[in-house]
Amino acid sequence: MDYSQFRVLTFDVVGTLIDFERGVLDSVRRLGGDAAAQLSDDEIFGPYKAGRSANPGRSSQAMANVYRHLASELGLPADDARAEAFQLDVINWPEFEDSVEAMQRLGRHFQLVAMTNADRTAYTAYAQRLGWPFDDSVTFDETDIAKPDPQFFAYNRGRQYARGFRQDQILHVAQSQYHDIGVAREQGYTVCWIERRHDQRGFGGTPDPARVTEPDMHFTSLAQLADAVERSTASA
Repeated sequence: MDYSQFRVLTFDVVGTLIDFERGVLDSVRRLGGDAAAQLSDDEIFGPYKAGRSANPGRSSQAMANVYRHLASELGLPADDARAEAFQLDVINWPEFEDSVEAMQRLGRHFQLVAMTNADRTAYTAYAQRLGWPFDDSVTFDETDIAKPDPQFFAYNRGRQYARGFRQDQILHVAQSQYHDIGVAREQGYTVCWIERRHDQRGFGGTPDPARVTEPDMHFTSLAQLADAVERSTASA
């Protein structure tokens, strides 16, 4: 792959750069006490996804109700203090171990743009955790819609055109088949799938896609993408 054709990399943030699954599991098991310690990952992810679907608003505000939903479903303590603690944990979700360095490496070659369902408050916390790598960002606040709505991708396409970049110069990088890969391909983006769960069964904390879309590029870590870019640049 000749990466010189691209000038912009757009990124899903939560799930691709930020390890929200580890954040959710650690938070629920800490707040849920002994009962939560006995639950499998999938037993937690099921009601988490249902709770997020039922509370689709701003991530810096809606997640307390997500906890209340999953706690009720799982028979865990659901008092206000725990719900608010879960909400605060959201902005402290950890980055993947390769995210900061890989983004620094990629930033030497491309404009980096966040395309995230997080709101501006949560996104700012994640950007800081990642070392402020982004040249531009599109969040829930700008669009008032969330991926996989095609309008989110159309909004970004128009925004990048206004910044001087054509769609064929954009590579969209994401983990979620449901939120990103399928709809981005349908909207004409070139896509790179970072399959963070390559060594695990199922789709974890992300909704199951109707089908798995074949990406233009496929890696199991962000570091692998950075390696491929650097090899391409060195051989040019």
